[in-house]
Amino acid sequence: MRLALLGCGTVGSEVVRLLHSQSADLAARIGAPLEIAGIAVRRIGRDRGELPVDPAVFTSDPFDLVKRDDVDVVVECVGGIEPARSWLVEALRAGKSVVTANKVLLAEDGGTLHDAAAQGGGDLYYEAAVAGAIPLLRPLRESLHGDRVTQVTGIVNGTTNFILSAMDTTGAGFAEALAEATDLGYAEADPTADVEGFDAAAKAAILASLAFHTRVGAADVHREGITEVTAADVASAKAMGCTIKLLCIAARGAAADGRETVSVRVHPAMIPLTHPLASVGDAFNAVFVEAEAAGQLMFYGPGAGGAPTASAVLGDVVAVSRNRLAGVRAASESAYADLPVRPMGEALTRYHISLDVTDRPGVLAAVAGVFAQHDVSIATVRQGSAGSGVAGRDEDADLVIVTHVAPDAALAATVQALRGLDTVRSVASVLRVEGSA
Repeated sequence: MRLALLGCGTVGSEVVRLLHSQSADLAARIGAPLEIAGIAVRRIGRDRGELPVDPAVFTSDPFDLVKRDDVDVVVECVGGIEPARSWLVEALRAGKSVVTANKVLLAEDGGTLHDAAAQGGGDLYYEAAVAGAIPLLRPLRESLHGDRVTQVTGIVNGTTNFILSAMDTTGAGFAEALAEATDLGYAEADPTADVEGFDAAAKAAILASLAFHTRVGAADVHREGITEVTAADVASAKAMGCTIKLLCIAARGAAADGRETVSVRVHPAMIPLTHPLASVGDAFNAVFVEAEAAGQLMFYGPGAGGAPTASAVLGDVVAVSRNRLAGVRAASESAYADLPVRPMGEALTRYHISLDVTDRPGVLAAVAGVFAQHDVSIATVRQGSAGSGVAGRDEDADLVIVTHVAPDAALAATVQALRGLDTVRSVASVLRVEGSA
């Protein structure tokens, strides 16, 4: 089986090394040896260290490489939308199988790739696109096809999980924890895709598409990052017996009119320490899957890095190569359900709201009245004085309110109305609460 490798960076170079070091085992598992037909790179002469490959296989013409008749499988480790999409569509329409780790492309335009695969008759595998080495997508794609998945909740970005874990452990603020993550190599020089939730949103779209047999794109995902999470929020979560995680949550359920829909969102949230995801620390990933018959399933492990991602890529290469030798194709995309995506405003959530209020009689009643006006039920209230203690002078107080479940639009409207009360000096923070806390 002859492979065309697109890209030879952190992941691509690890793929080459694993192909070399495990060549005998891979050949035995597939039934034929794997050979590298070519490696497309931007700069052929770049120093890539000691790679166990003939320099003659490098090319700067990826289109020519994917069109070659002697290529069976195309492995894409470049990332981005274009030109990767054009290369892969060309390969798939020509009947070649494709293995990719490109979460951004799959989330933005996965339908085009699936259509091209159906047209050409090849396989499209992408286990490495979500959660690195963790075997997650194939269980959703194959193992759970006899069941009905109801919800997928996950920590799918290692950078943000490291930052939030550091804030929880040390009491540091966001900026300090981000600086530590950067120094240790967990965060990119430009961490926007991670800390603003774009990376997790792309992965959430892929997970929802597989879990609910519906094409879900990145634009369908409600996204919020962690840049507004403060040390005070983390301390407040601890006081409630919770921790804060950036979660991707994909759920299947009924809309207000009774139609079955899916809800897909990414945002920081408080979860109780008893939740299976609460103990996931550092840069690890974990995904919690709930299904009607199988119950609750947990997938955990390293979610990024060259070697873990390359491991997932090679697993896909083995699968598609065996299919080609057998003259068969894996099951095509399952999008038969075609469920509408529910707007974020209709999602049922809970809020943790921290208010800086004037400490005088009637304040709590006024605040409670705002919640009642928007039909939002209060679960708990905690108050602590933050004022000067001078007799006869209004003092400030911290008021922390946790709500019961309500539509997100009602909760957002409640927060907006609270900002308009003359007794509320500021809405210090707003975080959603997940789990049973």
